[in-house]
Amino acid sequence: MNSAPDQTTSLAPPAATQRGRLIASCAPGTAPVLESELCALGLPVIQSRQTSVETEGGWPEIFALNLQLRTAQRVLWEVGYGRVRTVDNLYSHVRRMPWERWIPADGYLTVTSFVHNPSLRDPRFATLRCKDAIVDRLRELHGRRPDSGNERSGAVVFLYWNEETAILYLDTSGETLSRRGYRKIPLEAPMQESLAAAVVMASGWTGQANFVNPMCGSGTLAIEAALLAIGRAPGLTRPGFAFEHLLGFDPLRWREARLAAAQAAPRAFSGRIIASDINPAAIAAARENARAAGVADRIEFSVCDFAETPIPEGGGLVLLNPEYGARMGDAATLEPLYRGIGDFFKQRCRGYLGGVFTGNLELGQRVGLRPRRRISFSSGGLDCRLFLFELYEGSKRTRIQATITHPVGDKGAGEKDVN
Repeated sequence: MNSAPDQTTSLAPPAATQRGRLIASCAPGTAPVLESELCALGLPVIQSRQTSVETEGGWPEIFALNLQLRTAQRVLWEVGYGRVRTVDNLYSHVRRMPWERWIPADGYLTVTSFVHNPSLRDPRFATLRCKDAIVDRLRELHGRRPDSGNERSGAVVFLYWNEETAILYLDTSGETLSRRGYRKIPLEAPMQESLAAAVVMASGWTGQANFVNPMCGSGTLAIEAALLAIGRAPGLTRPGFAFEHLLGFDPLRWREARLAAAQAAPRAFSGRIIASDINPAAIAAARENARAAGVADRIEFSVCDFAETPIPEGGGLVLLNPEYGARMGDAATLEPLYRGIGDFFKQRCRGYLGGVFTGNLELGQRVGLRPRRRISFSSGGLDCRLFLFELYEGSKRTRIQATITHPVGDKGAGEKDVN
């Protein structure tokens, strides 16, 4: 057995002028869209994986990423890495790191992890030992230690331990960025906000044409489209971020960053955003959620069957997220619905790009149209697809002008990365 000592490296503390390795994590399938967001913010894409995109920066970039990213789940700041074989090695490695530079001894600490190591039967033990190492070091230095638990209400540390590689991050987001704070009435099985934004952006819709969302449910797709159309930062409605509990955090600079984002002039948007649902309770919930997001005046709501949804002239995107069934036999029951969506597209949506997001790939084929593209996503562990259909206008076969900022291929979820 190799007895070489474990190698430990601690990175520089997150001071105001320091720059380091930042990882924006995302759901499987959304990394290409996340790459385009980073490029739009003027940040380099150093490496892209299936569920994360790497860039670099310091406090200004951390503020911007948490405020502005629509498709990310968390923003992680790497603070140390090492070669670790066993949980005892892990404890020693973590305890050697200068946590007093980042974690307040009087605060609250949460440790989360992704662990894949053959020496452990239960990966939760690694999370516990990582937490022990941090609080033991702080107690030794300060004579007191932070409280700890599962709530992400203070500083958050993320441990990524795969085989013999251990990387430690400060999770600057805390709660997933999907939780924008505007969803006051979620209804049943709502789509995550970051996934909704990724689906809208992957379709190629950029806010320069109409957006129609039949079967809108609690309104997440329409709300994310409205936020995108006017360029409003999605993080403005969040109650807080984990970076606010780290040493080195500057409240004044954070207030300035938030104020600049809030006062940014909305982008001009000449199209219409329409959301409909046959359930009056869903429309009531969607209205309330849109109001909390600050876009209620940008969305036209109506109670009606999806096939009766108003379709304005001028083209754009018609996007549906229909039920796809969770039990055996549901698919057969839902086939008429999907065929009806195809009829709706053909009869009432000519000149538009039609989109169907579903977790049932067989039902997606029942729309009865040949998709221009199939884009892979993952939602709740399910393999999902966004089917996109070009709906030609008359004999001229005028193509939909849907500019795609960053092409997204049809590829599976693949490997799991830090998230």
